[in-house]
Amino acid sequence: MTAHPAETVYDALREEAFEESWWMPAPDGFAACALSSSAQTVAEARRFTRSTLTGWQLAADVTENAALVVTELVSNALRHGLRAEEADAAPVARGFCVVPAPVCPAWLALTRQETAVLCAVSDAGTDAPVVRTPDPLAESGRGLHLIDRLSDAWGWTPPDHSGKTVWATVSLHG
Repeated sequence: MTAHPAETVYDALREEAFEESWWMPAPDGFAACALSSSAQTVAEARRFTRSTLTGWQLAADVTENAALVVTELVSNALRHGLRAEEADAAPVARGFCVVPAPVCPAWLALTRQETAVLCAVSDAGTDAPVVRTPDPLAESGRGLHLIDRLSDAWGWTPPDHSGKTVWATVSLHG
């Protein structure tokens, strides 16, 4: 397993969508979905992943492993990757105008490759992921450990002013 910054990123994953439920399936092994900051986002991302990978006729164990990886990637993006104004998701008054809340503070992309599925979540956070030793009694803090166990490799793009992408590859061969 690897955990390191990647050299490239799909810039298209950072473009804003025009509606909260926007998603883009494609028959060639690529699908993307805009993520909101609502309480249902993690469950919706998990359903999107299962539906997409089932449509690609991937094995059930690959689909479930990828769904768990996506669950952790999205959870981390919502917990650690949102700017304060995105986490609030409410319009902000600035002088005489009201600035709308961001439509999509994060993106999920799935790409089917020859030997693996690439799961990537882009967010506006500028901090790199940190693997920590979890407190045995803590209810959280194990997400990156789970991603490490279920994926062949994982990492992130170097954070910059526009954010970062955290990715993981899940083997098609179990």
